[in-house]
Amino acid sequence: MARVLIASDKFKGSLTAVQVGAAVRAGIRRARPDAQVSVVPVADGGDGTVAAALAAGFDAVPLTASGPTGEPVLTAYARREDLAVVEMADVSGLVRLPDGLLRPMTATSRGTGEVIASAVAAGCRRIVLGIGGSAGTDGGAGMLEALGARLLDADGNPVGDGGAALTRVHSIDLTALRELMDGVEVIVACDVDNPLTGPTGAAAVYGPQKGADPAQVAELDAALGQWAQRLAAELGSDRRETAGAGAAGGVGFAALAVLGATLRPGIELMLELVGFDQQLPGVDLVITGEGKLDEQTLHGKAPAGVAAAARAAGVPVVAVCGRNTLSEDRLHGAGFAAAYSLIEIEPDEARCLTAGAMLLQQLGFRVAEDYLLVAEQAGGVS
Repeated sequence: MARVLIASDKFKGSLTAVQVGAAVRAGIRRARPDAQVSVVPVADGGDGTVAAALAAGFDAVPLTASGPTGEPVLTAYARREDLAVVEMADVSGLVRLPDGLLRPMTATSRGTGEVIASAVAAGCRRIVLGIGGSAGTDGGAGMLEALGARLLDADGNPVGDGGAALTRVHSIDLTALRELMDGVEVIVACDVDNPLTGPTGAAAVYGPQKGADPAQVAELDAALGQWAQRLAAELGSDRRETAGAGAAGGVGFAALAVLGATLRPGIELMLELVGFDQQLPGVDLVITGEGKLDEQTLHGKAPAGVAAAARAAGVPVVAVCGRNTLSEDRLHGAGFAAAYSLIEIEPDEARCLTAGAMLLQQLGFRVAEDYLLVAEQAGGVS
């Protein structure tokens, strides 16, 4: 009996990772009704992180928290025993901006801190924080305030939300935060190595994606520098140049400097959480994928992580995607035996988005014909 493990990320804007897996599985079973097909949705720390944890057996804990502009949003974290998985994108992310209007100077990470605080109050002692997809550049100040930090201006008033407000920070009191987070381990899923400030920092590299014009980028970069200086005076060390400090508008910096967090590659961390390696023995084929396979895929994205883990276990890997821009040499070098794209069977991109599930079934059928039937005839699959 053929055994297949599907471990795909979402197709952004089209299908969740669960939907991708279900569609590909349906296609495989059309070609091989006897195939044993398991689906393990994965993510790389951005949107879909909590969904992947829930699919792996974690429990959902719903709550209401502050969105990136302060409005309440319904979100959730995933919990297993004392471990909580928190997804920044779902509470403080670009997808949570009202009407999609960008707020580069005022968007806050406060809601992310509220979710962490809720998990800690419920007894969680280990926090896995996925920080992809953030809407703001506030240096993690909002997150810290939600965890109990007091950031006051020269008159003793709260400085307010967003990166622009960081210039007003005059005093920092971390007493309540330290009490709350005492004994809590924080692990951040992070796939970038940017410092907090400078030409490769949070504002310069990611600020424009969040709506900042050149003048605002310069203002945010200066504000982050002042924020780092104030924290360094409080803590006795400056972490602004640490790789990953610039992640998620500086949330990486706050997590490192104040929460004592460990930064780890997102897909590596998520594969551990979903028990990917434990499911590989006896598998004949792994199928992974995401909406677009390109050079970014090879730098820490979910499909590349899945391919590396499967290849290390000696299991062949193929990818499904909406579009593939990688050459065969690049694909093979990353561990993929082949890539199957929707655009190959449906040139209309709009239809690929609206009929993605049906088209993925066709790709699943093709993968089964190319790999499972041929392998069976060669004696490789029983």
